[in-house]
Amino acid sequence: MTTSRDLERDAQRPEEHADSGQHADSGQHADSGQHADRGSTPTAAAAPGAGRGLTPNGDGVSPTDDGAGGPVGTAVAPEWTGFDAPRAEAAVRELLLAIGEDPDREGLRETPARVARAYQELFAGLRSDPAAVLERTFDEDHDELVLVRDIPVFSMCEHHLLPFHGQAHVAYIPAHDGRVTGLSKLARLVDLYARRPQVQERLTRQVADALDERLGARGVLVVIDAEHQCMSARGVRKPGARTTTSAVRGIMKTSASTRAEALGLIRGG
Repeated sequence: MTTSRDLERDAQRPEEHADSGQHADSGQHADSGQHADRGSTPTAAAAPGAGRGLTPNGDGVSPTDDGAGGPVGTAVAPEWTGFDAPRAEAAVRELLLAIGEDPDREGLRETPARVARAYQELFAGLRSDPAAVLERTFDEDHDELVLVRDIPVFSMCEHHLLPFHGQAHVAYIPAHDGRVTGLSKLARLVDLYARRPQVQERLTRQVADALDERLGARGVLVVIDAEHQCMSARGVRKPGARTTTSAVRGIMKTSASTRAEALGLIRGG
């Protein structure tokens, strides 16, 4: 039986567990992701393009396939507010410190800002839509081969962030309706995909797939020949070594004579 004395004693007893949750908001683990932006441990979630609406290989700017061969709906694009120049500048400054340089000396003082502006330009293709490049076509009733040779290519290898450069040759046979795209659009398409962290094999494939899927071309042949600075300036150090890749679609793949015609024209024959 509870007496008034018991009640009085309970009222005076300290609330022993009142602070039992005192660490709940202490945030002792709040910084568990403090290195998430420093790339200390690469994971699938931190793949290139993660968090920016891009698939790991840099494809896609919307919930559609952009010609890289991926299924529709795999590239979800959250809100993106634009190139983060301050973050890029801070990263360059840290890199200079990491190699033992003084980022505050006169020659390097403006380098972080310069590199940030350069990267904004070099990787502008990450947010460009290939469908917009090939949107306009012309009814020319043309069902024969179209070839643009020697398109200059400049891109950045995603493995070392060093440039590779060379020439692209783009050939296609229009759809049965005879509609063609502007010749300059073929060069713009190459530039769009080149201005991303890339590998040459993917770049070649993306250009071919875009023409195949966006134009409905009956046949496509894309050849890229390039020199990679990651082979010339470092590692094996073989300046002048060139890499040639090709991507073939439609009747260019199934018809040996059609493919031979295109390759002959590319060689200047």
